[in-house]
This record gives sequence, C-alpha cells and structure tokens, in this order.
Amino acid sequence: MVNRGADCLQRHAEHVNALNVFPVPDGDTGTNMNLTMTAGRQELLSKPSASIARASEVLSKGLLMGARGNSGVILSQLFRGFARGAATLEQMNSVQFADALQHGVNMAYKAVVKPVEGTILTVAKEAARHAIQSARRVRDVVELMREVHAKAKEALDRTPELLPVLKQVGVVDSGGQGLVYIYEGFVAALEGAPDAGTASYATAPSVPTVRAAGGVPAAAAPSGPVTAQSRLETGAIEFLYDMEFFINRQLGGGAGRRFDETAFKAALAKDGDSIVVIADDEIIKVHVHSRKPGDVLNLALPYGELSDIHILNMRDQHRELLHDGTVFIEGAPDDSTAMPSIAPDEQHLAEALPELLSGAPAMSEPPAVVHELAPYGIIAVAIGEGISDIFLDNNVDVVLSGGQSMNPSTEDFVQAMEALPAEHIYLLPNNGNIILTAQQAAELSERRVTVIPTKTIPQGLAALLAFKDHESPERNASFMKQAAEQVQSGQVTRAVRDSVIDGLQIREGDCIGIREKQIVVAHQELLEACKSLLDQMIGEGGELVTVLTGEESDPAVTAQLTAWIEASHPEVELEVHSGDQPLYPYLFAVE
Repeated sequence: MVNRGADCLQRHAEHVNALNVFPVPDGDTGTNMNLTMTAGRQELLSKPSASIARASEVLSKGLLMGARGNSGVILSQLFRGFARGAATLEQMNSVQFADALQHGVNMAYKAVVKPVEGTILTVAKEAARHAIQSARRVRDVVELMREVHAKAKEALDRTPELLPVLKQVGVVDSGGQGLVYIYEGFVAALEGAPDAGTASYATAPSVPTVRAAGGVPAAAAPSGPVTAQSRLETGAIEFLYDMEFFINRQLGGGAGRRFDETAFKAALAKDGDSIVVIADDEIIKVHVHSRKPGDVLNLALPYGELSDIHILNMRDQHRELLHDGTVFIEGAPDDSTAMPSIAPDEQHLAEALPELLSGAPAMSEPPAVVHELAPYGIIAVAIGEGISDIFLDNNVDVVLSGGQSMNPSTEDFVQAMEALPAEHIYLLPNNGNIILTAQQAAELSERRVTVIPTKTIPQGLAALLAFKDHESPERNASFMKQAAEQVQSGQVTRAVRDSVIDGLQIREGDCIGIREKQIVVAHQELLEACKSLLDQMIGEGGELVTVLTGEESDPAVTAQLTAWIEASHPEVELEVHSGDQPLYPYLFAVE
C-alpha cells in the first residue's frame, strides 16, 4: 500500500505543485509531499515487518524525519496518529482501520497552530469521518478504502467553497489533492491492480486553466500551462522566509530542559504563520513562515542543537515562477531525484544574509513570558492514558491526573492555569469530588476562568465536544453544561466489602454497576453486570453508546459485550475506546 501510494503521488507531484496557492504561493506542495512520502517508504523498506503496529511505527518515524514543508509535516502527522491507533495490532479489520484514520486526523489538527478548513486537513477529516460511520456496515477493508478514497475526492471538490483563495483562482487544494493520490494508490494496492502507471481509480491530473491577470487576452499569455500561483502578487507574501529544521534535544545543552510547546508556538506566531511543531523526547521538528528567521533560530537554540536547516525566500521563488510562466519540467525523468531541492542555493543565501543575521541576540534560556495569549484554553481532569489521549486529541491543552481515589489539589489547578497562555480558561473537573476544588482555584486565579461542573468522564467528553471556539465564554458555558446534563454516565467496578444498599444485596468481590451516583446492579459475572447496567441506561433512551475499557477490562468480555449491544440494541451507534483507567474495568456513556 505504501509503495503504491508513494508511486501515485510521485507521478502526479507536478500536478499538485500547479495547484498550490495556500498558505503562500511557494508552489512546492507536490514536491514536499513526494519527498516526505519517499522518506517514509525508504524507512519502511529498510525495516520491513508483517505487523501492522511495527510497520506503522517505522513508516511514521520515516515520514517525520523526512517531512518537508507544511504539507509534508501534516502528512507525517496523519500517519503518526494512524500508528498510534494501530499500536497494539498485528492485523487490522475495517473498524480498527477507520479508528486509526481518525487518530491520524486528530493528531494532524493538533500539530497545526491555526487549522484552516478547505485544506488537506478537511479532506482527511471528511474521509476518516465517513470511514468511522461506514466501518460497521462495510466489513471488507478493500471496500472501505474505496469509500474512503471516494469521500476524499468528494471533500477535495468542495475545498474551493471553504477557502476563498481557491475559488478565486479556480483550483482545489493542493495538499488535499496529494492525499487523494496517496489514497488512490492504496486502493490500487488492495485491489491487486497492475502497476501500469495509472490506477483503476485514477484522478485525471488536469492542469488548472487560469485567465491571465490584468485582462490580458489568452493569446498574449505565456504559452503552456499557467500556474495558480501566477494570480497572486509577490508583495502579498508577508511572511517571506519558509523555514524548517530539527532541534536535537540531546545535544547543545538542551538535554533535560522542559519544552513548553504552547509557549514556543505562541512566540513563533509573533512574526510568522503556517506554524507546525512536532516534539518527542529526542527531536523537535519545526516548520514556520517568518519575517525574521534570525529570531526563529535564536528562539530554538536553548532547546538543543539545530540540524537540517532549510530556509527559502518565497518572494524570490515566486518571481522565478512568474518569469518562467510554466509548471512542468520538460523532459524531467519520473523519479524523486528529479524534484527540485528545497535547500537554498548559495546566491539566494548570500542575498538573504543581512536579514538572516538581523535577529535578536541568541538566548541562553527559553522565553519566560509570551505576551500573545490564545483566546481560550481548556484544562481537564482524567486518569488513564487512553482517556487522557482522548481529551488531548479533542483540543484539551492540559490534563491533570486525578480520579475518585486521587484528586488534584487547588495548587495543581492554579499552577496549570498559570502555565497556560490563554485569555479565558475552561476547567472540566470530571468528578463530583473535584468540582469545589476547581471552583476554589478559579477564584484564586487572575485569569478569566469558567468551571464546567462535570461529574464524570462521559460528562466531560460531552461538554468538550459541545465547545465552539467562535462563541463567547458565556454561550460556551451554556452549551457545555447542557451537553453534560444530557449524557448518562455508568461505571462498573468490584465491591470491596459486603453491603446492602437500597435493598440490593452486595457481596465482596461482586461486580457492581453504578448509574450516575446510584448502585443499581450487583452480579458475580462482569459481563452480566455490564449488560444489566447498559440495559437500564439504554432503556431511558439514547442513540450513541460509548464504552471506555479500563486496565482491568477483559478483551473476551469486551468482544462479547460489543456483540450483545449490536444484537440487543441495533438502534444505537456504538463506539469502543481504550481508556486505561484503573479500578473501573468499564465506563459507559449513553446520549
């Protein structure tokens, strides 16, 4: 699949280049995505594995290290999230495949400072959403991939309606087109189609036709295809230096230094856009379009040694493109080595040197304060790596560890709020025992803080999904509280002693089902306790059932429970996620 996806993208890289108009007219989206995909393919070929988990991990690492440009970095994040979703799988069915695609979308959106709809992000999101909805109906992965590809093409065709500059120029999004080509290759590989240069689901690479600017008749325009970028003015490129580099945290004095990703992105945004930052324990990958490249490099130096530094003057690149007037390289061989390098040549570097060196003096410490604040930030309380990841993947900035047996303190909340550079902060305590603590912390904070009194993890997730970043804090508080009130919460755990509650006989070791705050089920068998509890919850009405599996959940019980829900309650939609929460083998939400 990866080979065929990379091949299909490579064949159409120049077509993708011709479409590129966003976020600035650098005209190299196809090249960047091709080089990124090629790096991932080479890494996978060097470390082949029959395990989905291992192969996805290797591909993800190769893509990350080889990612070029904004589009390449986003592509690498789509596959990095996919690898996280496939981390425990040797093989993959259609439901798991769809879930992994959604993990990829979540991670890609998280990596981009200001996600813009009408781009590759939208195409990936719509395709993954369709996969999630279709996976329970379409059991065959090949057929599901066909539908994913078709949905991606459909979303691509709508990108001009979401992004005005695309409609103005008369093209679709270039990054989205690149992703569609990759999916096209995936379909060809799964179908076993012969590699004859075009796949059975080929997308015709039509060159965009653009009327010459200034009313120049078509006959007076340059011969050959005209690029979409030619419709834009060179001077309109505000953040003219396209930069990408790696920070090695193990070298250059960065070892052990805490990296505040939020503050770092905010500092880059002072004089830049198209910001993507991806960090792990060893490497930080940075991409930014900036007015002041010297400041960017100085900002990065405290965190480690810099490597693979690429800087392009996009105004120069645009002038050359306008002078050339064409998009395709005549007679260029069809391989990745024919792609133009994105590294600056000596002449361009010499011309840019005065401005490159005009940044502020190199800092020995990271910036302590970033004056620009994000309009909002969200802090949630959760316990369990899986549940924490779900919150983080859905725009939560900070997750405080805590639950029924381990509550965060007022100071924990205060410190988290002080470290979060946001004008307005929302707190989701997600436990009835933590609400007062959160409210007390809000009173102590100098920030504007809204506490959403969520009493359970399901309520917290429902409130989070109701949040709208364009709404006022007052309206958001109303939306989130209403959403939390409309979800039913249930949990199953084991009794620690004999008891009788509301006439219900409970023995030590029994599996007890708790609905909201009331124990309503006691049974020796875990599966039966889960079924009885869910029967009561679904009986009250609901369209969606979410199951969060804990550390003490049983895969066999999970499979049996899933089959029972689908057979006994076919009217509801079912989602199962790994929550990794302690003490409670299963958490349920019905809404």
